[in-house]
Amino acid sequence: MALPVMLKAALPAVPGVNQLPGIKKSGGALPDLTLSRNDVLVERSAVERYAAVCGFPNRDVAPVPYLHMLAFPLHLQLMTDARFPFPAIGSVHLENTIVQHRPVAIGETVSLSLRADNLRASTKGRAWDMNVTGTVGDEVVWESVSTYLRVGKGDKDNGDPGMSLNAITAKGPVWSIPENIGRTYGAVSGDRNPIHLYPLTAKALGFPRHIAHGMWSKARCIAALENRLPDAVKVEVAFKKPIFLPGKAQFGAEANATGWDFTLVNPKNGAPHLLGRTTAL
Repeated sequence: MALPVMLKAALPAVPGVNQLPGIKKSGGALPDLTLSRNDVLVERSAVERYAAVCGFPNRDVAPVPYLHMLAFPLHLQLMTDARFPFPAIGSVHLENTIVQHRPVAIGETVSLSLRADNLRASTKGRAWDMNVTGTVGDEVVWESVSTYLRVGKGDKDNGDPGMSLNAITAKGPVWSIPENIGRTYGAVSGDRNPIHLYPLTAKALGFPRHIAHGMWSKARCIAALENRLPDAVKVEVAFKKPIFLPGKAQFGAEANATGWDFTLVNPKNGAPHLLGRTTAL
C-alpha cells in the first residue's frame, strides 16, 4: 500500500530516514515529467466550502484561485516522486502567478497538467517553477506558475531578483485570522503541511508557532478585490513574512493603470506578508 502523500512528503525531512534509498533527495536536475488530472468536475458544494474559508461570495463560477486547489495534488505528487530532487517539506513558496483567461463555471469539467522547470541559482539556494495549465476541452482557461525555493548555499552572482511589485501605503481593513485557519484551509485544499496545523507541528519544523498558508492569504486578498476584477485577469503575488496564528493582517489596495496593486501587512509595524498586483488581460 502506498504511503499517505503527506507522510511521503515529510519523510525526507526526518534525520536518518532521509538517507534511505527511495527517500533521499539528490538535489540534482528536475525530472522530465508531466502530471495530469483529467476531467475534474467543478462542484458547487466544494467551491462553496472553499469560498467560505477564503472570503468569496457564492457565485455560479469558481473564484480565480480555486483551480490551484484542484492542481495541488499534482504539486504533491511531483514533489514526493522519488525522482524529484528536493523535499516537499521545507521548500519555500516564494511567488505565485495566476492567469484566468475566463471564469470556469460550476458544473464544468477541467483538465489540469503540471510540469516543473527553470531550476536556477538564487541568492538563498535553488529556485524552480511549477507550471500548471487548466483546460476545458481544447480551450486553455487558467494557468499558474508557483515559484519555490530550497534554502541552501546561495549564489550572489546569479541571484533571482523575483517579481518587481510595488510596496503601497494604502491602509484598509485589519483582518483577524483565527488560530485554526491552517486546518480549515487544509481541509478544503488538501495542503496539510505541518507548519500550518498546530504550534507543536510547526515547532518541529523550526517555526515558533504555526503559520497561515500563502495561498490562503492570496485568495483572501483576491476575495477583497473580486468585484473590481475583470473576467480575464492576471494576479501576481510575492510571499514575504509569514502570518503567525492566530494573528492580524491589514489589507490595502491602490488602483494602477492596468488593475490594482495590493498588500497584506503586519498592522503593528507595517512588515509585509504579501505584495501583489492584478492586471486586466
